[in-house]
Amino acid sequence: MPPRGSWGFPPAAEENRGAPGYDATMSRGSIGLSDELNAYLVAVGAREPEVLARLREETAVMPEARMQIAVEQGALLSMLVKLLGARRVLEVGTFTGYSSTAMALALPPDGRIVCCDVSQEFTDVARRTWAAAGVEDRVELRLAPALETLDALLAADGAGSFDLAFIDADKTNYGGYVEGALLLVRPGGLIAIDNVLWSGRVIDPEETDADTQAIRDLNADLATDERVDIVMVPIADGLTLLRVR
Repeated sequence: MPPRGSWGFPPAAEENRGAPGYDATMSRGSIGLSDELNAYLVAVGAREPEVLARLREETAVMPEARMQIAVEQGALLSMLVKLLGARRVLEVGTFTGYSSTAMALALPPDGRIVCCDVSQEFTDVARRTWAAAGVEDRVELRLAPALETLDALLAADGAGSFDLAFIDADKTNYGGYVEGALLLVRPGGLIAIDNVLWSGRVIDPEETDADTQAIRDLNADLATDERVDIVMVPIADGLTLLRVR
């Protein structure tokens, strides 16, 4: 454990702060925490496998690094997989593979995670990570628009065929992704939705872009949706957990 006062960013992330492409409004730490407090949280409150630490450092130098989930969020997703006893997991938005690897490592040997993405470039990094983690046989990658993949999964496997879904992709399609997940996740299963606090922009009336409005609309709709039990957790950029009734 680092000495008091040395809870800094990981080296690759620290040197990247202020560099082109770095977006402080989409921190990879938890919203509302200082850098030092967030680093403390990660140091004593999350166990990051070495393969994920290496991936985090590799991703940190990319201009799109802000798209990677926080360390503590990966730990939470891993815990949810274990608590549910999940065997089938659905992921919408894979990027370089941090969340999918965290969840795949938590699955039993015969568990499976279906990953939906459209980027060959980013998911090539994910593929290498799955192999390095020894979980490539648990992962099925589908490179296609996720709405199409969700429809195909429903047609092939039927309703209620997944235990857990994690949604972290383009925000304007969040409503469609959630509707698809509500059909695919079994009663008692969980849907986790990332970026629901959107760095605080959801409460800024001057923010009227399509992404922000899509998240606002989804949050408002889910607040009264009787198909689910809901809790919004201020971890990372905000994570909504839905238990399907």
